[in-house]
Amino acid sequence: MGAVLTPWRSKGEPTEEKLESIFRDEGLRPSWWSNGPGDRYGAHSHPYDKVLYCARGSIRFDVPASGESFELQPGDRLDIPPGTSHSALVGPEGATCVEAARNA
Repeated sequence: MGAVLTPWRSKGEPTEEKLESIFRDEGLRPSWWSNGPGDRYGAHSHPYDKVLYCARGSIRFDVPASGESFELQPGDRLDIPPGTSHSALVGPEGATCVEAARNA
């Protein structure tokens, strides 16, 4: 199974507290990061399941093997399986994300 995008369905914008609570409920330890507009991450992969939420701004993840692109807005979640090559492009307003590793 490939990367899976889950759109934000809760009312209102996601708060840091709400997103951290979601990670804690799943037994995960979140880590926050931010990037400026147009920043890029080259293709890479991880040996773990990557669980990521966009908290502010926007970011696009590309998965070359499947030809898929995932546009994340505030609250959207992306789950990327281990070993899945992906790259990212930060949107025009920058992005703040929170992520965690889920070990298999």
